[in-house]
Amino acid sequence: MVENQAEIGIFGGTGIYDSGLLQDSKEIIIETPYGKTSDVITIGEFEGKKIAFMPRHGKKHTIPPHMINYCANIWAFKELGITRIIAPSAVGSLQEKIKPGHFVLPSQFIDFTKSRKNSFSEDGKVIHISVADPFCPELQKTILDVTENQNITMHKNCTYVCIEGPRFSTKAESKFYKSTGADIIGMTLVPECQLAREAQMCYVSISTVTDYDVWAEKPVTAKEVMNTLSNNVEITKKLLIELIKKMPENFTSNRTCSCEKALTEAEF
Repeated sequence: MVENQAEIGIFGGTGIYDSGLLQDSKEIIIETPYGKTSDVITIGEFEGKKIAFMPRHGKKHTIPPHMINYCANIWAFKELGITRIIAPSAVGSLQEKIKPGHFVLPSQFIDFTKSRKNSFSEDGKVIHISVADPFCPELQKTILDVTENQNITMHKNCTYVCIEGPRFSTKAESKFYKSTGADIIGMTLVPECQLAREAQMCYVSISTVTDYDVWAEKPVTAKEVMNTLSNNVEITKKLLIELIKKMPENFTSNRTCSCEKALTEAEF
């Protein structure tokens, strides 16, 4: 176990490269069996809680979604003693009612990724993890409680389609994804959330809608995505602040979910 410890881990998504929340912060590097993490990890305090922050694309957004070392990132957070992960991300909308600028709390995902290392399983150790319900219900409830008291449009019980990237969808692909009944589309949820489950860590995704995907006959551009994110970044940070405030201080003993028991029946 490394010397530095934290309770909550935050993966900064597109547009969030510095949490801007932490006091008495310092940057650390953790060596992992899976190689380098996306960037250095910043550890500090907020509201009396130890927080670790890592930009999943790197501070200068230099790592495309299909090349993120998800295994290293999750392993490093686990090594820090983190039990709960908050994961903001940018997504496109597959439904008219979910508008750019809105927030989404996904409860399910459909995986269309192709080339990513998506498990800690190794020769001699096979993990058949259950992701029937991929996200921590306790963290989801806390987020919904927080957003009720803020001027935020948060869609719940939504399905996230995760694609390989880094390109955006064709019109045909987008219409197909929409036809599945999914609500949003992005590039980073998988395998991040399932690796967190294998590591028996609580994980929740908070998705910022940046655009309508191209099913809506409105071609998506990276500039459009960044403009929407820039407008929403302060709202996201405010949401993170209130979420952290509402979390109990001793996460190891106060978890009421089953995330910490995920491996009980997953290994042969």
